[in-house]
Amino acid sequence: MTLIKETDYGTPKSAAEKMVTLEIDGQEVTVPEGTSIMRAAMEMGTKIPKLCATDMLDAFGSCRLCLVEIEGRKGTPASCTTPVAPGIKVKTQTPRLAQLRKGVMELYISDHPLDCLTCAANGDCELQDMAGAVGLREVRYGYEGDNHVFKKRADGSQNIRYQPKDDSNPYFTFDPAKCIVCSRCVRACEEVQGTFALTIDGRGFDSHVSAGMDEAFLDSECVSCGACVQACPTATLSEKSVIEMGQPEHSVVTTCAYCGVGCSFKAEMKGDEVVRMVPYKDGGANEGHSCVKGRFAWGYTTHKDRITTPMIREKITDPWRVVSWEEAIGYTAKRFKAIQEKYGRTSIGGITSSRCTNEEVFVVQKMIRAAFKNNNVDTCARVCHSPTGYGLSRTFGTSAGTQDFKSVDEANVLLLIGANPTDAHPVFGSRMKKAIRNGAKLIVADPRRIDLVESAHVKAAHHLQLRPGTNVAIVNALAHVIMTEGLEKRDYINERCDPVEFARWEAFIKEERNSPEALEEITGVPAAEVRAAARLYATGGNGAIYYGLGVTEHSQGSTMVMGMANLAMATGNVGRNGVGVNPLRGQNNVQGSCDMGSFPHEFSGYRHVGDDTVRQMFETVWQTALDNEPGLRIPNMFDAAVEGTYKGIFVQGEDIAQSDPNTKHVNHALESMECVVVQDLFLNETAAFAHVFLPGTSFLEKDGTFTNAERRINRVRMVKAPMQGKHEWQAVAELATAMGYPMHYNDASEIMDEIARLTPTFAGVSFEKLDLLGSVQWPCNDKAPEGTPLMHIGGFVRGKGRFVVTEFVPTTERTNRSFPLILTTGRILSQYNVGAQTRRTDNVAWHKEDVLEIHPHDAELRGIRDGTMVSISSRIGATTLKAKISERMPQGVVYTTFHHPVSGANVITTENSDWATNCPEYKVTAVQVNLSNQPSDWQKEWEEREEENKRVAPMVAAE
Repeated sequence: MTLIKETDYGTPKSAAEKMVTLEIDGQEVTVPEGTSIMRAAMEMGTKIPKLCATDMLDAFGSCRLCLVEIEGRKGTPASCTTPVAPGIKVKTQTPRLAQLRKGVMELYISDHPLDCLTCAANGDCELQDMAGAVGLREVRYGYEGDNHVFKKRADGSQNIRYQPKDDSNPYFTFDPAKCIVCSRCVRACEEVQGTFALTIDGRGFDSHVSAGMDEAFLDSECVSCGACVQACPTATLSEKSVIEMGQPEHSVVTTCAYCGVGCSFKAEMKGDEVVRMVPYKDGGANEGHSCVKGRFAWGYTTHKDRITTPMIREKITDPWRVVSWEEAIGYTAKRFKAIQEKYGRTSIGGITSSRCTNEEVFVVQKMIRAAFKNNNVDTCARVCHSPTGYGLSRTFGTSAGTQDFKSVDEANVLLLIGANPTDAHPVFGSRMKKAIRNGAKLIVADPRRIDLVESAHVKAAHHLQLRPGTNVAIVNALAHVIMTEGLEKRDYINERCDPVEFARWEAFIKEERNSPEALEEITGVPAAEVRAAARLYATGGNGAIYYGLGVTEHSQGSTMVMGMANLAMATGNVGRNGVGVNPLRGQNNVQGSCDMGSFPHEFSGYRHVGDDTVRQMFETVWQTALDNEPGLRIPNMFDAAVEGTYKGIFVQGEDIAQSDPNTKHVNHALESMECVVVQDLFLNETAAFAHVFLPGTSFLEKDGTFTNAERRINRVRMVKAPMQGKHEWQAVAELATAMGYPMHYNDASEIMDEIARLTPTFAGVSFEKLDLLGSVQWPCNDKAPEGTPLMHIGGFVRGKGRFVVTEFVPTTERTNRSFPLILTTGRILSQYNVGAQTRRTDNVAWHKEDVLEIHPHDAELRGIRDGTMVSISSRIGATTLKAKISERMPQGVVYTTFHHPVSGANVITTENSDWATNCPEYKVTAVQVNLSNQPSDWQKEWEEREEENKRVAPMVAAE
């Protein structure tokens, strides 16, 4: 194995269709019009020396190393900023050019520390490489000249540093003494990330890179995405892991295990230790960009809290006992079989994880259907995006988004509803910001003023600051304006949509009760603003809808998804680039866990268990009879457990005791079960109620695939052997076998082969194809052997698009005098989901605890100051948080994240859920907030469990 070195062409690829032929060093080369001479030369294998140029950034032309000669033209233009032209003849190497390049390099080297042998970048330094490339052997100016960050004392005795080295960021250092002021880091922050946190301060020799107003990186607006570190050609910006461990020696391409963007990374290794994670330029989802989590927050994989041996205990009050895999699996099978013998076949079931691979998820649902002999399988996707599957399948015919991420580049209007991509999906958020900077108009529908409403070089055309729970009212009002003002696309509707369903919807949506004026009192959004936003979406060109959990986690989540589909069909915004209805998935494999048949009523590919033809196909391949009745959803499992009819559960990689609503009810259900099995990396909140703990694998130890929000199936490659000695799918297969159903695979590729045999949308997928193409987007089959980036081209999958009447039904969760505020929840950039991974990394430097954001008016009424402890209570429960005074929310709305279990956000959320899918209504909880200096009962319970976990982990490691 060797390091994967991607070719840097110096400047971005031209999108022009017209081709141009020129001559470079006597060889003809044909490239798209607009290509730089530098890139054209690199495409024919000729490397032109460069320092300021890289193909992730627009050409800049400041370093003066890439000079060339062009026959018939005066001077020596920079090849990075000079486009090709028909018939020109270019020389990249002449005596004149060699002399000029040496002179430039002499100036750089005279102003650079010559500590190469001890420098962290030694062997991976472009300045070092370019000195060799131009043949520099001596420096006429000597090596003791002034450096950018050093000045001699007045008496000339010694140099003093006036710009100190910055070690504030937990993941990388900034050493200005090594900076050559090439501006690559500044441009990467602007062009790739879109944060504009860096700048060049000073002039001439005093020019230097500055984070904000010469702030420390940690205190600046830098979001630690790593784009600047990746762009830096010297050791000015260096990963601390590289400084500590040295340069990596081999790399493996794999996929990030955080959000649903699905970024590809090169895991760069020394032996079996990760030195750094570098975003992969050929990654279909991220194209070389990353965020702080994927780039740096992988240290949890070897954290001291990690459990790597199986454990069992008779009662949850007993201490854990470390056992062998054989004993743990045998013990689990024995207890599950005993429960079924006593309480019946349907008394056990399981939950699959959206953080595990498709292959791992598939074998768990197979175990439940084939070994447990029932359909009591559900997934954590239930609590986030199940309304997406229901709503889009009803209207379009598929349970997934319509576009690939690149499509946003061609959008003219972006309608962002209930999503905060700069925090929750940051790599896509950067792409969205770039589209806005390039001219796309943005409409934000969100109770909270997220960063995209207004931030550096980005401002929304409209912010529809609606009241939580009124999404359907807003989408109906938008559609009402479009239909009553004749802004719909009749030709598109007549050609592609069901006329009967459309007529029914049209009559409904035109009713006056759906007008912005009639709904203004309900939504809180001025009618004029709604009308302006509707006109912009309908008439602004390509209109693309992007949405998140602020849409789905409502009692009308499915209705809202269908309402957005109605809006897109009415304006003809489905079936081409730059449009569509696009869910932003929260976890790395939310899409995949649904695709794999994790719902109690559906096999893989969203086919009902009651369909005899489909079920018989599975029975033939699996060689066993299967139940034709849908099983229990997660909320039904909890209710049945409390009632005493559901007694055993297998929980794969999910912390239901922290992530599911109404924590007290969940805990009661878990306490009522006789065998709770947890398969995970750490002793989480759910493990406090477990009888068996089966250690899981981190993403660095997995072999399989994830499916991201754009239906992209990415390979997850094993970069190191599983620390616990067994793949997760192996443990599950052995448990199924112990339960009486023989299950065996030689490797993960065989599982994918079985998925492909049984799932039409995956029919053409294999590890071999993914290794060849990099990734594919389902459907991937005989009709689309290389996948389907865009859905519904020319027609909908279901045939005719279906308009659905979307009545606004107010949530039953209402404010009153006892609970006058509405709590809504969300995520923050540095943390992920319930924090099990990110809390065990240095990301806690940015977010040490969850806080309650409260409007200044609401805080003043309660005597609350910034930073004081407050009690937040609902009809269900109470917890204690630190207050943060903020005007991001409207009056009457408070907001918090849910990344730290001690916060107990779900202690207070209700059991209200979506009418169609039981997706919990996390976004609307009536609460009261008061000053407090006492921890809640929940926090006391959590502290007791945390102390026990701290005691157990070292004990297990020692054994």
